[in-house]
Amino acid sequence: MPHRCLIKLLGTETAFRPNIIVLDQTRLINEPLWQQEPVITSGASIKLVVEVVSTNWQNDYVRKVEDYALLGIPEYWIVDYLGVGGREYIGKPKQPTLTVCTLIEDEYQKQLFQGNDQLVSSTFPSLQLTAKQVFAAGQLGAV
Repeated sequence: MPHRCLIKLLGTETAFRPNIIVLDQTRLINEPLWQQEPVITSGASIKLVVEVVSTNWQNDYVRKVEDYALLGIPEYWIVDYLGVGGREYIGKPKQPTLTVCTLIEDEYQKQLFQGNDQLVSSTFPSLQLTAKQVFAAGQLGAV
């Protein structure tokens, strides 16, 4: 997990700075920009991207879902610890929700986790965390 890293769609001006990115170090040799700057252009170099939702939640639930799928990023987590996302994304009543997006062919299948739901990750199948634990870790980091 590099300290700073951008994900860039080649041939566009679009770039994202995810909150957390887990890279496959063996694939970085194939990244055309990596030797000069911390920029990833291929989803094959990425194992997981995590975005923490803020007031511009539409970017995380709509735009990044499309762009990350286009890049071929296998797993994308949307951590909505305040429950601010639209009801069509996190359900009703709105509450803190962690959405795990798993790339199947060329689009994400989404699974919602709330409270004591045990997370399911195809990238990290032995992960033993609940949504509540992830949200609590974020609160500790903010103190």
